[in-house]
Amino acid sequence: MTQRPEPRTVDPYLRRHGTTVYEAEAPPLVPRQRTGSLADIPFTNATEAPQDVVLGRKGPGGRWTDVTAATFADEVLALAKGLMAAGLQPGDRLAIMSRTTYEWTLLDFAAWAAGLITVPVYPTSSSFQAEWILADSGSVACAVENVDQARMVSAARAELPWLTQLWQLDTGVLGQLAAAGRHIPDAEVHARRTALTPDSVATVMYTSGTTGTPKGCVATHANFLAEVDNAIELLHPVFRAPSREPAATLLFLPLSHVLGRMTAVGALRARVRLGHAPSMTTEDLIADLRGFRPTFLVAIPYVLEKVFNSARATAERMGRAASFDRASRVAERYGEALEQREHGGTGPGSGQRTLHRVYDTLVYRRIRAALGGRVRHIISGGSPLGRRLGLFYAGAGVEVYEGYGLTETTGAATVTPPLRLRFGRVGRPLPGTSVRIAPDGEVLLRGGQVFAGYWDSEAGAVRPAIREDGYLPTGDIGALDEDGYLTITGRKKDLIVTSSGKNLAPGPLEDRLRAHPLISQCLVVGDNRPYVAALLTLDMDGLYHWCHMHKLTRMSARQLLADARLHQDIQHAVDGANLLVSRAESIRRYRVLPLDFKEDAGYLTPSLKLRRGAILRDFAADVDALYE
Repeated sequence: MTQRPEPRTVDPYLRRHGTTVYEAEAPPLVPRQRTGSLADIPFTNATEAPQDVVLGRKGPGGRWTDVTAATFADEVLALAKGLMAAGLQPGDRLAIMSRTTYEWTLLDFAAWAAGLITVPVYPTSSSFQAEWILADSGSVACAVENVDQARMVSAARAELPWLTQLWQLDTGVLGQLAAAGRHIPDAEVHARRTALTPDSVATVMYTSGTTGTPKGCVATHANFLAEVDNAIELLHPVFRAPSREPAATLLFLPLSHVLGRMTAVGALRARVRLGHAPSMTTEDLIADLRGFRPTFLVAIPYVLEKVFNSARATAERMGRAASFDRASRVAERYGEALEQREHGGTGPGSGQRTLHRVYDTLVYRRIRAALGGRVRHIISGGSPLGRRLGLFYAGAGVEVYEGYGLTETTGAATVTPPLRLRFGRVGRPLPGTSVRIAPDGEVLLRGGQVFAGYWDSEAGAVRPAIREDGYLPTGDIGALDEDGYLTITGRKKDLIVTSSGKNLAPGPLEDRLRAHPLISQCLVVGDNRPYVAALLTLDMDGLYHWCHMHKLTRMSARQLLADARLHQDIQHAVDGANLLVSRAESIRRYRVLPLDFKEDAGYLTPSLKLRRGAILRDFAADVDALYE
């Protein structure tokens, strides 16, 4: 039996005002990188472990093929020569607009090997958003996934005279580029690669733009290396634990999002087998999980909520909803016992262990099967997971490490350390990071992964965003507990102040309601109003299941939205969310909208955050109706 490794963790240094912790700082687990860059990773892997499998590539028929470190390095080298043959010079920006694919990661590393700077563009971007990023970044080349994206960029090229190259990935263009660069000596690529330093710019990643135009975050190779090297050492059981099953992860988050990008870089850095899943539809993702069989996942809470809600809906259709709910409660209590054990408690008792074994056979193994059957660890980020869901997954045999970070911090700034669970919080400072709470509650961050600044296209330079004391203001409101664990309560700019002067961060209420299977989106309102209210939209999968269970097949949308039973279930969800807050902060009224907030309508960012201004503008009459 494999012995569980001791966690490579560090206790943060804490600073207090009286009994209140206002700063937590964790020393780094690895020294700062003084030479080299991300471009070296494929070649270092090929030199040190050429036959190690570092990637899985999905082929026709859904079959996965292993890619060794030596093969990937050869592909990176060949494509880097192709980019050089196409005329791209060191420091040029190359934009990539694609779903999460093997080609995305290959092109990323090849661009770095050729001395380029990559610019991710969300594949769901509108023509305006894509054009704006291409213009602001000054990208001279752009790789898109398909013909629709190629047409979108082509239509804007008159406004982008510096964009000299446009490549469509699904036409096999990367192979053509590699063939065109065969005449270039390997030494020319290695000369460009070795000219890079940790302080060289690696990428310009654009924020999702919840309140306006996206800003380009300039991240260096050192930012990425500080992030992934400390995360790999801290999360030792995830990346390097000895096992008969070598570590593997299936990436389904967008590579245009910092969390997905950091996962890809970290997996290759740690020589973890990495697969790419381009579709996040339930059917496609489950098929990819079953085929690839990862040992850990990096996910957003939305995906974990979907897995849980889908499992419960299946149980309800089989007439086993009560059994599933009992299993859920057992898992949550078991997770609580595990949490207490890791903070000095005794852990699950004999009765709990007996019940757990029963429900593991009946329920929990089905949850793990939906994740591919081998997943034992999940890193959750992007938004708060919620204590109940975290406890459930821990009780179901999947350890969850929750984290918090921004595009500006190249991924996580805090993360739950192994064997130090504390659900409902977003972890402690990642080694090498300091977290400070300002007097007004704003979270401030400092560390090697914090970016250089925002790209200023007019000046052609980086505009610093760091304060004189080295801290980055995040715009988030939070607090540190007595052990240095961070809780995020909301965005500073989103704080609601009712007409009675009550302050409220809407995030916790919104997150709790979005976790309900019937609810897709929630926008809490109440600024300068007498009480708090909410706009809700319905989840189509959850609504379909609800209609099936109530044998409703011929109701119109208008009739359904007026159904008292539906509103009774929604009110129950609202009542549950209100338990998080005081009476003065609770949702008094809600309104269900006959549509969902979608990205293509301008109501969500590509990372699924609400564009509050657009929603409040377009649904002003609905908000007013809540106060009539």
